[in-house]
Amino acid sequence: MKALIFDKPNAPIVTEVPSPGISDAEVLIRSRRVGICHSDYELLSGHYIIPISYPVTPGHEWVGEVVEVGRNVQGFAIGDRVVGECVIRTPERIHHFGFSMDGADREYFAARPEWLHKLPDAVDDAQGALIEPFTCGYYAVLRHGGVDASQTVVVSGGGTIGLLSAAAAIGMGARVIVVDPVPLRRDIALKLGADGVLDPMADDPAAAIAEMTKGGADLVIEAAGHPASLANVFDYARPEGCVSMVGISIGRTIPVDLGKIQIKDLNVRGCIGSPGVWPAAIRFLERTGLDLTPIQTHSLGLDDALTAFDLGRDPQKAVKVTLTIT
Repeated sequence: MKALIFDKPNAPIVTEVPSPGISDAEVLIRSRRVGICHSDYELLSGHYIIPISYPVTPGHEWVGEVVEVGRNVQGFAIGDRVVGECVIRTPERIHHFGFSMDGADREYFAARPEWLHKLPDAVDDAQGALIEPFTCGYYAVLRHGGVDASQTVVVSGGGTIGLLSAAAAIGMGARVIVVDPVPLRRDIALKLGADGVLDPMADDPAAAIAEMTKGGADLVIEAAGHPASLANVFDYARPEGCVSMVGISIGRTIPVDLGKIQIKDLNVRGCIGSPGVWPAAIRFLERTGLDLTPIQTHSLGLDDALTAFDLGRDPQKAVKVTLTIT
């Protein structure tokens, strides 16, 4: 079968590898679509937040189809469309699928049923490939108990996680404003249903948000991890408002006026991953009918994976690049 392999740092290849078998406790998955994540580029560069070794196959934002079921597996059948969590706990260690173990950027792979969630018919493959990042955005909103139509949410940073955080808040009925300097991202935010967008390079977002909301947002989601976003994000919240810190900024020192947390009596919480929310996030997408696909700006085949990775490096042209496997 074909697979994308990071043979060593900065050395991606598409090559033929042996097809996998499964144990009695596993299912065999045929990959259908796999999204390229910013963390895949970190893996490719040789720097990631956990220890990694090479060669490794990336791919943790995936949707696939069950094509074989181990005889001890219950609850799954051939033909089921499934998605899978990427933080996997075993008796020996915690694995990150697509990082410390091979991921889904290949035609077939084995998986244990404990990782998997079935997709309802109302959620198609294009949506399915966005489930993993959507759960992160959904969790960022739920971190403070969720929102409703009486509230305003500001999302600082319009990359994949920022836009999917916005989509989750939109699905809950909130008024949503997205702050991002890239026109493509602002356009996609509006397609998702955002009520407003702001360009921090041209506007004064804090002043604009204060005027639009009569005092500040109920919930602010920092989804950029960029120094400028981190420096300003507390200004977007109302007194006694909430802030979810989901953008990754590890290992850098950034000047931020933390006194604003105290002065404004803000409730600030960090977010990492999406623990415990996958079933609810899938039901949420099914029942709201949210269309996440405007985020998927490009789709290429596995043979063109290297081109896809190059394309995804340019935020002016692409947001979510997806590999269509089979």
